[in-house]
Amino acid sequence: MRKWQTIRASTFQRHVHENAYAALVLSGGYEEAGDLGRFHAQPGDVVLHEQFEAHQNHFAMAGATVLNLRLTSNCQFRPGLGKIANPDFIVRMAETNEEDAAAVLLSQIEMREPSSRDWPDELAFALMRNPSLSLSDWSEANGIAPWTTSRGFFRVFGVSPSAFRARARARLAWRMIRSTGEPLASIAAHLGFADQSHMTRGVKSVTGQRPRSWRATANRFKTS
Repeated sequence: MRKWQTIRASTFQRHVHENAYAALVLSGGYEEAGDLGRFHAQPGDVVLHEQFEAHQNHFAMAGATVLNLRLTSNCQFRPGLGKIANPDFIVRMAETNEEDAAAVLLSQIEMREPSSRDWPDELAFALMRNPSLSLSDWSEANGIAPWTTSRGFFRVFGVSPSAFRARARARLAWRMIRSTGEPLASIAAHLGFADQSHMTRGVKSVTGQRPRSWRATANRFKTS
């Protein structure tokens, strides 16, 4: 990921970022659809991304110029879409000290509440809230044929609803493993995994590490 990006392509296919970062839009605009839902970013907007987040992007005809600032592991933030009142100030800071620029950005950002534009957005939010949601039940309740649900969701997010649900469950488990002392087996049961081994496979597929490794890392951080 480059610090400065001027993007002319119409689309970036779905991809994963291993590091957390903030994307400050300086000109142009784009639509981003991924693990956090769908955002429409314009100049002055900032998209805060968690570690291991996946998304795809569709850019306006004029493209976009974006300042990407890496967010370190000690940064506390709520991922999603926000806005900065003075982007030029952040840009000037980033030219000399990227870490300071990121800290100031996080202190000044005004986050927006997520909103739904259509049923794919509503389904994405429902799966993030409840990764054990039955897709067939949701389709029936909303009067949408299952094949339409799958095809329409894939067109927007670049992944099937079931794959989105699996990532949502694994990412939620990853957060709970790092932030709580709840036994791993209890987390697996609480989130609807078949068993702890199922959770281990899911977390490793998303993060590259097993739950016990993340729990050990979290415990070392708390001790230090």
